[in-house]
Formats: sequence, structure tokens, C-alpha cells
Amino acid sequence: MRGIDRLRDVAGDYDGFIIDLWGVIHDGKTAYPGAADCLAALRDAGKKVVLLSNSPRRAESLVTMMREMGIPRDLYAAVMSSGEAVHAELLTRKDPWYARLGRRCHHVGPPRDLHLFDGLDLDRVALDDAEFLLNTGPDDVEDKVEDYQPMLDRALSLKLPMICANPDLVVIHQGHEMLCAGALAAYYQAKGGDVSYRGKPDPAIYATCFALLNRNKILGIGDAFHTDMAGAQRAGIDALLCTGGIHAEELGTVYGKNADAGKLAELAARHPQIKPIGAIGGLSW
Repeated sequence: MRGIDRLRDVAGDYDGFIIDLWGVIHDGKTAYPGAADCLAALRDAGKKVVLLSNSPRRAESLVTMMREMGIPRDLYAAVMSSGEAVHAELLTRKDPWYARLGRRCHHVGPPRDLHLFDGLDLDRVALDDAEFLLNTGPDDVEDKVEDYQPMLDRALSLKLPMICANPDLVVIHQGHEMLCAGALAAYYQAKGGDVSYRGKPDPAIYATCFALLNRNKILGIGDAFHTDMAGAQRAGIDALLCTGGIHAEELGTVYGKNADAGKLAELAARHPQIKPIGAIGGLSW
């Protein structure tokens, strides 16, 4: 991967951008320096941006979160999230997997994610009364998969299918790794559980973004190989790795600083099937 100093060095090759949130634009609490200015520069250059997150939250709640961080709504065309995609599946039941789920749901996740149930004909019930699990992720930043194993093992014995509303294994929250719903789903699936994921790297969520963008040459920007880079590649678009997010520790870098070329080469060698066009330290113009 070649190092790229600023997004303007490659922006001229694209007319649309699909950009990740956590680890690229903000850290879960604060917008990264320069990120809003970069979005404004893309807008002023006539580029169209869709923000794509594996957050289990609805898209509108992410708009509110970013506004509170100082990222105005007029800096991007639309927001898409894995939570929004899950909500749509549960509302329409067009996918046969979702059509057979029933209405009794056990929620695995914190109260802050309960807005995902808004407008859905679902009953939140105890585990033993459930027909399926809706997994939005751990309750606390310190939680580990082991804390959930007894509950997950009981759900496995009941043969409950699981919806994973956030395929990420971890996310960078204020500079620290925080476990995500994907880690619980990975355990469940490894034990034989039936899991449906909605979000990156599934090409279906990129198809939604393509419709929102209506552009020909699109660049995906994210901080994780297994979701952002893999998802962009599967969807048939170029990808640019932001090294200041999930891979920052193994690269020995921080947000906004370009990673060492040798360590970048080692990281790329660990993911030989995924080929980003390059790596950038942070979202800067």
C-alpha cells in the first residue's frame, strides 16, 4: 500500500465517497481534527459523500450524534448504518430468513439501542420465551465475550437464530478498543448458531449506498481490513485504509500520522486477498 498524505491527492479520481464513521471521522465521542473540514472540501469540490457505519443505531441518531460533535448535516448526502438495514429487514420481512423469525425477540444490548425497535411489531421478552435474538452489542466498554457465554450457550440450546446489528468485532472508542456485537455473533456462529449479519462487508449494504450516491467512480474509506476494505472490494470499488483507527496499535501510529511503510507492508501481507489503493493517517484534505 502506498502512503497518501491527504485525501485531495486522490480525490480527483472519484466523484463519490463511502466513508466510515468510528475510527475515521470520530472516536465515538469527539470528531477528529480536520475531518469536518475534509468533508466540507469534498462537498465544495462537487463530490458526493455517503457515511456508512456498522453501528447498530438508526441513521437519524447518527446524524444527531455527529451534529453534537460539530459535523453539520450539510457536509454529506446521506447516512447508512447496519442498524438501519436491520430495521428495514424486520419491518418489511422481504428476506425469507427474516420472514420466519416470529415476533418475540430477546434483545442482547444496552438500553441506548432500544430505538432500533421503534415502529416494529416486536415483543421484547425474556430469553426462554424468545423466538430469536437481536444482538446490538455489549452493555459496557469493559465487557468481554466471556461475560455473555452463559446467556449465549442457553440461546444455543434453544436453537434461537441471531440477528447481528453490528458486524464489527471491536471499535475504537475514545482511543480504546470496545467490544462490538460482531464478537458475540462470532462466538455464537462458531458454536453452530444461525446468525444473520447486516452491514460491512456484506455487498448488499454497499448497493444501498450506490443508490444514494448515484455516482460512477466511488472510493470507500475505512479503518478496518475485515469490514471496510473487504466490503469495498466485494462491492467492486476502490478502498483507502485510514490507519489511525482499529489497526493503529499494530501499526504503531496514531490518528493523523502516516504509518511506517514497513509496518504497512506487514499489515497488508496479513490480508493478502484484500488490496486497498493506499493508506492515509486520517481524514484530512
